[in-house]
Amino acid sequence: MNKNLAKLAVPVGVVGIILLLVVPIPAIMLDILIIVNIMLGLVTLLTTMFVKKPLEFSVFPSLLLVATLFRLGLNVASTRLVLGDGYAGQVIEAFGHVAVGGSIIIGSVIFLILVVIQFVVVTKGAERVAEVGARFTLDAMPGKQMAIDADLSAGLITDAEAKARRAEVSAEADFYGAMDGASKFVKGDAIAGLIIIIINLVGGIAIGMLQRGMEIGDALNTYALLTIGDGLVTQIPALLMAVSTGMIVTRSNAETDIGSTASAQLTQSRVALVIAGGAAILMAIIPGMPVLPFLIVGGTLIVVAQRLKVREASNVATAAASEAAEKSVAKTDTTEDLIEQMRVHALEIMLAPDLVDIVSGASDDLLARVRGLRRKIAMDLGVVVPPVRTRDSVDLPSSTYVIRIAGVEYGRGIAPAGKVLALGDFLDTLPGTETVEPVFGLAGKWVPSEMRHSAEMTGATVIDRVSVVVTHLSSIITINAARLLTREDVRVLTDGVKQVNPSSVDDLIPGLLSLAEVQRVLQGLLIEQIPINDLPRIYEALSLRAKTSNDPEGLIEAARMALGPALTAQYLDGSVLRVIMIEPALEQSMLEGMRPSDQGTQILMDPARIEAVLSSVRASVATVEASGLSAVLVCAPALRPAIRRLVSTQTGGLPVLSYQEVTSANVTIETVGVVRGTDSISA
Repeated sequence: MNKNLAKLAVPVGVVGIILLLVVPIPAIMLDILIIVNIMLGLVTLLTTMFVKKPLEFSVFPSLLLVATLFRLGLNVASTRLVLGDGYAGQVIEAFGHVAVGGSIIIGSVIFLILVVIQFVVVTKGAERVAEVGARFTLDAMPGKQMAIDADLSAGLITDAEAKARRAEVSAEADFYGAMDGASKFVKGDAIAGLIIIIINLVGGIAIGMLQRGMEIGDALNTYALLTIGDGLVTQIPALLMAVSTGMIVTRSNAETDIGSTASAQLTQSRVALVIAGGAAILMAIIPGMPVLPFLIVGGTLIVVAQRLKVREASNVATAAASEAAEKSVAKTDTTEDLIEQMRVHALEIMLAPDLVDIVSGASDDLLARVRGLRRKIAMDLGVVVPPVRTRDSVDLPSSTYVIRIAGVEYGRGIAPAGKVLALGDFLDTLPGTETVEPVFGLAGKWVPSEMRHSAEMTGATVIDRVSVVVTHLSSIITINAARLLTREDVRVLTDGVKQVNPSSVDDLIPGLLSLAEVQRVLQGLLIEQIPINDLPRIYEALSLRAKTSNDPEGLIEAARMALGPALTAQYLDGSVLRVIMIEPALEQSMLEGMRPSDQGTQILMDPARIEAVLSSVRASVATVEASGLSAVLVCAPALRPAIRRLVSTQTGGLPVLSYQEVTSANVTIETVGVVRGTDSISA
């Protein structure tokens, strides 16, 4: 029932306002509606002070339109009563006689002052802030959307979180766009109030003199006071709504309401309060100045400053006690503590002391983002990444972080405090430190956080510090996934497969292959960035192959064949697979030159010819990439492992597939290059 009433309240209210414009109402009803109007303005103003961010009061633009229409309706109703009956209720009469002392001049001055405050100061400023806020918000939308997409691609947020953040960005743009238009209502309301008071004054004097035979003095005294009272009772709530408009458009996202934020920030400097209090006391001794008010204000400021001093001392003592307790715990040298300190962690992020603020325990800090990254890699690669240990190191330079695997440094970067990374082509006008993004090698610049919107307006992609660190960590984990896959991980994964597909495990382990041999096969797949999440299919292929040979290279190729369609799918452009072929004569020569070794099969060829082959591969890849495309190298199944070892380090990880893997998927093959063993290259 209550929900139905709330749903009907606004439509019924708007219909009532429309009726108010054309249907006369009694004076007592007008008094009630005027009081409701004043209270509505007051409640709206207080609400804007207690919201933490503007979107919490997203209905404000529509409410502003309804409130403006309501005040205009009251203006029409009160004008009808003033001109028709010479009486418009007790509220207007009280404002006309009591609030301004029954003086036409005083009432006129007060009304004009209210109009100036509302129209020239509050409304004009709010209109400009709303216009600038709407423009900046709309300009920043593409950058925010790209940042959300980047976080989603890196696994830092889920699909639901990305959807919620996109909805918030869209709602923010809609809100500021609506506020840009709604601020015109406030401006028009101020102008309408001034025009209506002039019309009422002229019309009242004319009716008093022409219809009621009153002298001009009596007519002026009667109708002018009623008109001024009418103007005041409508301008006061209009001023409240104008201040609410200014408050909501200047309100930035914060964790607390405006009162708590203002109190905390105004009292953050004890020295400022002491200086202000001292200045007030000095002004009290100036001849002619009122001594008591200045002394009261100055003394209050100094007392507040002293209380802040006591509070700061208490906070320092508490922090020192906490630090001492932590040090006492750290000094323990039991055998277990020493063993823990000696243990080499699989994954570590070491932070310079000035970067520990990114490990804050908040919902979007480094630890939370790393947890999301572990989940993303587990879904994509089928590998459970070990927990990431995060600790600070005084040996690191300022703003530096280091990513280590098994105690060895695998990556290093910077993430300066108070700055964001801008990636783009037009960053020369922005202040900051030039840098190179550690994952993709893109040129960028660390700019101050307050310049974020300016950077986005240049078309740059802006990334926060935590995202830079997590993206770097994601790249290192993906490249070194094989190194992170331990034998214990393989056992846990195998136990999981056994619960849902026991036959595939029972046939393979331990009868045909040991756990160590299975680990070696899975590591071989991960080296080539092949997901191992389809373990039942991999184990079935290994069972068939292991019955004839336990050669690791052959086992890896058997697992690849079982995953053939999935391998090919990640390189498709629609349904087209662009491939670089090997010249048949060259391929036959390579097959004849194959020899086994401890590292797998190798191709014995003349060094000059090998260099010609590598040059041809690089040229073909460069030609394809120049067209904005990507391709894979295909060859005979027997050659694939040896070819991959030969060309992967020379071509930035060019994928190498066998003919069987390519033809196992229903794709359209497009040849974009041919590798030759001579200096002539065809592409």
